[in-house]
Parts: sequence; C-alpha cells; structure tokens
Amino acid sequence: MLVKLFGSAVYGVDAITITIEVDTPGGAIGVYIVGLPDNAVKESTDRVISAILNNGFERPRGRIVINMAPADIKKAGASYDLPIALGILAATGQMPSDKLSEYVLMGELSLDGSIKPIKGALPIAIKTRSEKFKGLIVPKENAREAALVNNLEVYGVEKISEVTDFFKGIGNLKPIIVNTREEFYDAQSAYDMDFSDVKGQENVKRALEIAAAGGHNAILIGPPGAGKTMLAKRLPTILPPLSLQEALETTKIHSVAGKLPSNTSLVSQRPFRSPHHTISDVALVGGGSNPQPGEISLAHNGVLFLDELPEFKRTVLEVMRQPMEDRHVSISRAKLTIDFPANFVLIAAMNPCQCGYFNHPTKECSCSPIMVQRYLSKISGPLLDRIDLHVEITPVSFNEMTEDKKSENSKVVRERVIKAREMQTKRFEKHAGIYSNAQMGSKLLKEICVITPTGSNLLKTAIERLNLSARAYDRILKVSRTIADLAGSEDIKPEHLAEAIQYRSLDREGWGG
Repeated sequence: MLVKLFGSAVYGVDAITITIEVDTPGGAIGVYIVGLPDNAVKESTDRVISAILNNGFERPRGRIVINMAPADIKKAGASYDLPIALGILAATGQMPSDKLSEYVLMGELSLDGSIKPIKGALPIAIKTRSEKFKGLIVPKENAREAALVNNLEVYGVEKISEVTDFFKGIGNLKPIIVNTREEFYDAQSAYDMDFSDVKGQENVKRALEIAAAGGHNAILIGPPGAGKTMLAKRLPTILPPLSLQEALETTKIHSVAGKLPSNTSLVSQRPFRSPHHTISDVALVGGGSNPQPGEISLAHNGVLFLDELPEFKRTVLEVMRQPMEDRHVSISRAKLTIDFPANFVLIAAMNPCQCGYFNHPTKECSCSPIMVQRYLSKISGPLLDRIDLHVEITPVSFNEMTEDKKSENSKVVRERVIKAREMQTKRFEKHAGIYSNAQMGSKLLKEICVITPTGSNLLKTAIERLNLSARAYDRILKVSRTIADLAGSEDIKPEHLAEAIQYRSLDREGWGG
C-alpha cells in the first residue's frame, strides 16, 4: 500500500515542503529511506520501530521503502520521525490514511513514543499556510510558536498515540489559539532594566540616545568598571518598539536557531546579543554544513554588543564588515546560497590601553605610548570606519553614585527616539532599503545633510585643529543630522555639528600617543 504525507525542511529562515512517500512493495524485510537523508534521518528507523512497538502497534513485516522528495535537497535532523512513523503505520494498515495528506507533520520521537520539540516551527507554519494545507501537527512545546500564523489549524501533541487517535477520529485534540497582537503589545515594554538605574554618565547616555535615534554604531572607550557593559545592556530599552512585522522576522530567526525561549511564542522585545570574545567566525556570521544563523542574525532588529573589542580575533571582526554594510549575510555552499538578515546596531566596548587606565583621572597608566598605539591598532581602520560614535567614558565619582538625584527613565528617552525615527521614516520614504540616518550613502548625504556656511567653517576648523581623518567628515554629518532630528530641527545647526564632532575620538591623529 502506498501512502503519501508531508513534512517540511528549513533552509535559511524559510521552509520547503517535503513529500514523504511510504510503500510496501514486498521483498526482503527491512526499512529503506531514499531521497538524500543524512545520518540522523537514516537512524530514525530504529527510533520509529521502538516507538511503534511501545505504543501497542505491531512490528511492520516485509520491505518498506520511504522516499523523501525533492530528492536533491538534503534531509537533516530527527524532526522527520513523526511523519515517517505515521507513514509506516498507514502503509501497514494500522491507521487510516485518507486525511494524512491534508496536514504537515513534524516531530522527533523518543523510544516510548513521546514527541520532542523541533527547530523552525514558525517558518514551517508560514509555508504550511501558503501551500493551503488544512493544518500543522507539531510537538506541544512548538505549538504556540506555530499558532502565531493565522488561518491555520495548529495542533500540539505529546505522544504518537494522540496523533493516531486524531486520524482515527477519536480523542480530544483541539487546535491551539494564540492572540498574537494582545501577547505582543503586552510584553513590548516589560524590560527588567532601565536607563534610570545608571548613576551619572549623562554624556554617555546622550551618545546612546543618538545611536538609538539614528541607528548608529558606537564604541565605548573607558577603564574597567566605568559602566560600559551596564549602559550597553540598557540600549534596547530606548530603541523604538518592534513592529509586528519586525517581531515575526526576529522570531523566525530565533526559531530556526532553536533559541526561542520556551515560555514565549513571539519575540516582542529587541534582541540583545553579547558573544564572548573567543567566538569563531562561523558562530558570529553564521554557517556550517547545514547553514544556521550566527550572532549577527540573532541580533537582527536589535543590538549586538562586543565587549573587549580588541580581544576578538582579527578574522572574526573582519568578516563582520560586509554584513554591517549590506544589512544581511550570504552563506554560500557548493549546492546552495542562503541569506540571513543582519540589521543590527553594533555597540562595542574596550579599554583605552592594555592596563586599562590611559587617561584615567586618578590612576596612573603603566603603558608606553607605543603599547597604547599597538593595543588600539588591533581594530582595523575599515571596521572603525563603520562606527559612527566614539564615546570616552570616565569612572563615576563617589558623590555621583550616592546622590539621590533621579535621571531620566528609558520611557522618556524612548519617546524622543521614536519622534526622531518618525522624521527619518518620512525623509526616506522614497528611498527603498533606507530607514535611518546611519544607512545614508555618500550621494544621499550630500542631498540631505546640507550645512550653513557657519557650520562649514566650524567643521573645517575642527578637522584642521583636531587632526581628524578624512573618514570622520561623513560620520560627523550623519550624526549631526540625527542630533538635529532629536531637537526637532529641519536644518543642521552649528551646535548640532559641534556635538557630533565630540564623538570622533579615535579619528584624532595621535590619540593615545
């Protein structure tokens, strides 16, 4: 008896429907899987047979052939266990097969027949709906995630017996209902941290507000214990809330990577990723034999924080340059090319020198000028060229730490950031792919960042006196445009330029010398 049912394979952040055909053509006893399965799929036969026997079904007799189409796409992982098991039961007459082809089924089986969670339930659900299937059956842990997709019946199951009862027309399996919008908007502002937690450091908070308003990358330079990490972790709290479309994009990536928290179905807050400096190239940008998203894609629509930037391997930092420019990363293999989105705000932190106390107000630096320059030269010019804001941090004094003065909370700052972003949305509505000031190219910069003769003279004087490098010019204009947006100004005024010039520390010739 020939039975046809359907599963799904995830490539990149999208899914492909896989047709699974099970036949009993007769011949030598055995189970044979064809259609480019990997070892995990080939080994599924032992898991499946044990699960079948341990749930009161009979051992299949004779030859069973399982074909997984299209045959030129590699089938990887253990998530095909459930459709393979149901296909064998239907082909051997132990359950009805008339409704199997109306559903997509995915799940990894334990030997006792319980069903374990899978990766990529959300993109699988999106593909299932687009191909007009009646429903999707997935492990219970993945059901809420998949149920985010409207107009699709999603069933969460814990044991194979629940699925067989469902197709026999018995049991009480009900589709999962999730109120996507209500859950999303309730959780948007539920942050555990707030900008008001940070004592002092008003200049750094201002710089991070500018970074959030214009989508600018920033580097924080200061001694150990000055608060660099504490401030960076609070940046997502002042970024504009995720739109529902952005939340779905972000959730898809985390779903594919298996990083979606078990207690949530939708990523409703902007991600904050902070990889350790021992990370490899592939872990940062993505890849592998079956390409998976890396840290820069997991930070999509959020913040990527690189602490102790000079300690990262040079090759790791260099492979990040192209994704920072293009806002996506392409992973190429012999048989396929996969694109992962990577639109993030980079916040880097570093000590000013090896001992950490160069320019410290009270502690003496033990590094020579050559050692300071050698430490700073670990960061390449092309990478530094993609960082708009260089922010110097000094330690908070005892008086600042103990005073009762309350600083602005994240909600107040976020409202200013949202207004500035609204101005940019209107400004770039005719420019596809550009949503913030940081994304402007040279041509657009000349059209939008027009400065007065007074401002031009100020900028010229600053470049000459501070020995700023040529690459600082464009960055200053972009940042000054964002500062003007925060002030609600249509024009870039001299005071906006003056503030932007402060944020180019590492471009000054001889800085640290």
